[in-house]
Amino acid sequence: MPEPVKKAVSAFAKKPKTQEAEEGASVVFEAETEKPDAKVKWQCNSKDIASGDKYVITADGNRHSLAIKAITKEDANVYAVIAGGSKVKFDLKVVSKPAETPADAPGESGVEPEQAPAPSAAAPTEDQTAAPTRDAPPAEDGQPPDTRQDLTGLFTEKPQSGEVNVGENITFVAKVNAESLLKKPTIKWFKGKWMDLASKSGKHLQLKETYDRSSKVYTFEMQIIAAKPNFAGAYRCEVTSRDKFDSCNFELAVHEACAAEGFDIRAAFRRTSESGKKRSGPPTSSTDGKEDSGELDFSTLLKKRAVQVSTEPDLDVWDILSHAPSSEYEKIAFQHGITDLRGMLKRLKKMKKEEKKSAAFLKKMDPAYQVTKGHKIKLAVEVANPDVEVKWLKNGQAIQPTGSKYIFESVGNMRYLTINHCSLADDAAYCCVVGEEKCTTELFVKEPPIMIVKNLEDQMVMKGERVELECEVSEEGANVKWEKDGVELTRDESFKYRFKKDGCKHVLIINEATKEDCGHYKVKTNGGESMAELLVQEKDLEVYQSIADLTVKAKDQALFKCEVSDENVRGTWYKNGVEVKPDARINITHIGRIHKLTIDEVKPEDEGDYTFVPDGHAFNLSAKLNFLEVKIDYVPRQDPPKIHLDCMGRTAESTIVVVAGNKLRLDVPITGDPAPTVIWTKGEKVVTDGDGRIHVETTKGHCVFTIEGAERQDEGIYSVVVRNPAGEDTADINVKVVDVPDPPQAPRILSVGEDSCVVQWDPPLFDGGQPVIGYVLERKKKKSYRWMRLNFDPYPDTTYEAKRMIEGVEYEMRVYAVNGIGLSRHSSASQPFVPIAPTSEPIGLCVDDISDTSISLKWRPPERIGSAELEGYGVEYCKEGTDEWIPAIQGLTDRTSLTIKNLTTGDKLQFRVRAYNMAGPSVPTTLAQPVTIREIMQRPKIWLPRNLRQTLIKTVGEIVNLVIQFQGKPRPKVTWSKDGELLSPTFASVRNSDTDTILFIRKTERKHSGKYELQVQIENMEDTASITLQIVDLPGPPQALKITDIWGFNVALEWKPPKDNGNCEITGYTIQKADKKTMEWYTVYEQYRRTNCVASDLIMGNEYVFRVFAINLVGLSPEPCNTADSAYIQKTGIEYKPPTYKEHDFSQAPKFTHPLVNRSIIAGYSTTLSCSVRGMPKPKVTWYKNKMDISNEAKYRMLSKQGVLTLEIRKPCMFDGGVYMCKAVNDSGEDIVECKLEVRPQVAKEEKK
Repeated sequence: MPEPVKKAVSAFAKKPKTQEAEEGASVVFEAETEKPDAKVKWQCNSKDIASGDKYVITADGNRHSLAIKAITKEDANVYAVIAGGSKVKFDLKVVSKPAETPADAPGESGVEPEQAPAPSAAAPTEDQTAAPTRDAPPAEDGQPPDTRQDLTGLFTEKPQSGEVNVGENITFVAKVNAESLLKKPTIKWFKGKWMDLASKSGKHLQLKETYDRSSKVYTFEMQIIAAKPNFAGAYRCEVTSRDKFDSCNFELAVHEACAAEGFDIRAAFRRTSESGKKRSGPPTSSTDGKEDSGELDFSTLLKKRAVQVSTEPDLDVWDILSHAPSSEYEKIAFQHGITDLRGMLKRLKKMKKEEKKSAAFLKKMDPAYQVTKGHKIKLAVEVANPDVEVKWLKNGQAIQPTGSKYIFESVGNMRYLTINHCSLADDAAYCCVVGEEKCTTELFVKEPPIMIVKNLEDQMVMKGERVELECEVSEEGANVKWEKDGVELTRDESFKYRFKKDGCKHVLIINEATKEDCGHYKVKTNGGESMAELLVQEKDLEVYQSIADLTVKAKDQALFKCEVSDENVRGTWYKNGVEVKPDARINITHIGRIHKLTIDEVKPEDEGDYTFVPDGHAFNLSAKLNFLEVKIDYVPRQDPPKIHLDCMGRTAESTIVVVAGNKLRLDVPITGDPAPTVIWTKGEKVVTDGDGRIHVETTKGHCVFTIEGAERQDEGIYSVVVRNPAGEDTADINVKVVDVPDPPQAPRILSVGEDSCVVQWDPPLFDGGQPVIGYVLERKKKKSYRWMRLNFDPYPDTTYEAKRMIEGVEYEMRVYAVNGIGLSRHSSASQPFVPIAPTSEPIGLCVDDISDTSISLKWRPPERIGSAELEGYGVEYCKEGTDEWIPAIQGLTDRTSLTIKNLTTGDKLQFRVRAYNMAGPSVPTTLAQPVTIREIMQRPKIWLPRNLRQTLIKTVGEIVNLVIQFQGKPRPKVTWSKDGELLSPTFASVRNSDTDTILFIRKTERKHSGKYELQVQIENMEDTASITLQIVDLPGPPQALKITDIWGFNVALEWKPPKDNGNCEITGYTIQKADKKTMEWYTVYEQYRRTNCVASDLIMGNEYVFRVFAINLVGLSPEPCNTADSAYIQKTGIEYKPPTYKEHDFSQAPKFTHPLVNRSIIAGYSTTLSCSVRGMPKPKVTWYKNKMDISNEAKYRMLSKQGVLTLEIRKPCMFDGGVYMCKAVNDSGEDIVECKLEVRPQVAKEEKK
């Protein structure tokens, strides 16, 4: 299981509070940190503050303070204090000094007036900046709450949600610090999700922008003037600068002007009397009844401030009136004391407005649609007039049918707009316009989820190293969110974390890793997430050069020198356990990684053991300083040599232990006169200085044997022999070389779980001469190169359960052995494995079928399969009363059904199914109760398909394959017969199974037609079904075609039906004619149903022959029936008189089918005015501006194409605004259309800044 999420801890024990001070005074902000050595930084408007004349910054342990002297209005800013990763913001509010008034001011009342309530934050006055919301929790110590949002992006001040009354003004302010930006920031204001307010600037909305060069802060303002109720809603402010982006959401609430509490609405409609007018001062007129003689008295509203407690139940008079018939209005008004009946009716009429039913639309679009990015969507609307033209708008702009992006369709009353390959730019409001009516909808484009293609990898780094956590997502430019232990990571002033984006790659960079950076890092997208663990270790200090033993004569210099891996590590020198202090003779230096101890003019008291101890590390470097004293003996003496050792012999107590790789130094004290000679041997071999690692040195009173970098083969018994003329002495020294152990054997994975595994290994073959105290394990992902340590303290056993792995990812393990000397080399890696959890149990196990010796089971796959593939299912059964489960089949089955055979009839068995994957079997799913193996009798039943319940018609030569299902147990007997006789195998093929029967005819003939009987029988029970098969063929030719009469241009024909109708009804005839000169056949009639006809419109002087084909369900007869004789059409003197027709009048008066539309344009940008007209003959078109003909002016260009008239105005100026009119005239009449053109001035660049 993952570790619990760590809560973010503040670095401050006491935070500074917002304060208010007068001009000229001083103020002090105090803060306390959790750690006394924490570095604290003060800021004003996100800029660092330094101590000086204006600001005084002090620090005493964990107490920090900021003092501001001689406060002015400019000091009223947002301040902040930063310690580590914590940042606390607070305000300084500056008030002006109160004006001094005399104690006995004239006109001052002795009674203080009732204090008016403070204005609500929800109702700012005119031009007031939006106040913080009222829902913020109260601050400590009575200070106002800090409702500002955390500034983690480009904003230094974000716009806050606010409230305003109808008709009042409100301003929203956003500030951006451009000090770190390379490009001027661009800001956009939105209402809702998509409405860009830049296009809505005007009477009620103004956008302003200022820049302070001294502070490099951009200030953006959005001012709402004379707020309306529909201005309320959610707003969004977005700021961009190259690759940086930030946004902020805020809300605006617009309230109606409310009356005081305890106000009775019925009193507002009671009229005042003449005395009341005198008593109440100037009368207040009713807004709904200005023409009435009486006036409405609202003076009572000003007097009654206290809440009135009424004993009567509260009644909503407007609710009663809205549900009452109009005949009851006067009665209700009298009952509730309302005397201004006319004003009441006017207000009630406004309340009862109902939505007008659309006359142009029969069916409108839904309020909103959603489509996935890259897909297409079709918007449909049904109009009342099928010939009406519609206009489609997107965010208020007309959609032009360019390319294949937008497709417009008109089918009857339906109008369609198809948007192909939807992108985020298509997320907008769409409108269909018919005349003056509109139908609006909103389209939301849903982005496909961003998937993580390459996951994060676990990392283990040393303290101070750079860390890069990299992942790869499925789409470029996608936004991701980084978290550490469940807390989102953001950019802060300390630049602790840096986020890098390179195409699909996203990288989290930590420049210098510390112990606090350890934890689980997670990257999230809207389609997935990936997690990795980061471990940070202290660097081990390495010794590049150790200090060496020294032998120095009197008055000489002794120099101890060592070199370590970290040049920042300091250390202390000791002599015989006492710290060495520098003086005139002793000098201690530290240059880079080299530490030196220099002793000048060595004296006998300087002899001893010297040690260097690095600060913060648990080891030391030691060496010995020997003082060489020169003495001259004038009296020769002869003493036999003597070896003075306390560790001679071969016992464990006398063994000298040395770590492999270290220096072995045997310093043996000897005596003898004259000085004896020294010989060192190991076994039978004499040890000399021949080997570069071995040094033998003899001084007065000592013989020294040194081995540089001891190895395992240096272990053994060393003998030292000293001789002189007076005799000899011998001593044995047992040397044992200990080393780190050999690497353990390759670990074995015993089992795996959902996020864990159990690993086992064998101890190393050689323990290095010291007992193994434990093991250290590491793991890595198969495709990674970074090994991550699982335990830092040696683990004593050889079986370990590794946890916190990711399911479905392939891992490897390796092991180190640890003894008293150190860490062995790592073992070879284990076989790759994948942490996998078993699947959930299969579901829906049930009995599908059962017989006397078999049973069929079926089930559904598990709901959760996991990362590993499903290997199959295991089915087992056991007899009731026993616990022995017997496998139903050998191995596993891939199917979700199984038939178990060879069971004993009458046994009562229980069955279970388990799903298997790489992790093993799942929890079994078992039948609810045991099943008795015995077949259940079932009546025979034929399930005849619907298409076979009527005559089945097939053409000669086609294949007949009839599959008919039936049921019945035991297996029924199936019998096929035709016309009362059993089917012969040579006539048709029959195949039967347990559940169906098949009738198969490979090539049908006419003889296969008839009625087929199917009988299914079980003992004395049976069921039958009949099928009628009709085999049809082409018909024969018609009979006895002859010419019965000839007159004018006509010939009468007659024939008889064919003898062979093809086993189906004759549906018609095809009659053809041919001129005997060409003998080219032409069809006279098709699908003609009678057996006689008249061939008309024949040509005079030509001789014709005729033929007839018969037609049935299959087609035309192969052969026609021809006439034996021909028909000759005589020439006659007939004069043809063509009919006369009255010429149609197509003339039509001009009429504009599409009017001109009012336009608002910007000066200097060419524009066009378009309309369409129809008329016959083509009307003459004239354009007018302010009723002046502009046809001959060069500034305008008039175009006409297919009835579409266009007026192009080239680079209009302010004087080109006005009323434009288009007039069309022809002989049948005239028509005009006009529009207003507004020309707005260009906004100067200085104003934009």
